Amino acid sequence: MLPDKSCARCGRRITWRKKWARTWDSVLYCSTGCRTHRLGPSDVALEAAIQQLLAARGGDASLCPSEAARLVSPDNWRPLMEPARQAARRLHAQGLLTITQGGRPVDPSTARGPIRLARPRR
Repeated sequence: MLPDKSCARCGRRITWRKKWARTWDSVLYCSTGCRTHRLGPSDVALEAAIQQLLAARGGDASLCPSEAARLVSPDNWRPLMEPARQAARRLHAQGLLTITQGGRPVDPSTARGPIRLARPRR
């Protein structure tokens, strides 16, 4: 089994590579794109919106990432959809939420299509 960790920008899984043997602790980003487009205020706002919406929901309720995008920017929320999914992946990597499809937890790095965000099951 090779070690892995989450990208600091998009939350996708980074798998260890031999060329990173000496610098694995300093590897933070999965790609040049993630390295150049670091987290901004809207990314932080999306994370906060997801946590706020989950806190307001009861029990096993879940939400769509679009709800967080709409909370951050009600009039122009569509461009925030992928950043909302990235925020969800970062929160998942921290253990603060679970990403599901069809009611079952999925690997956020490989999930395709609509996802739902829920509190982690304890």
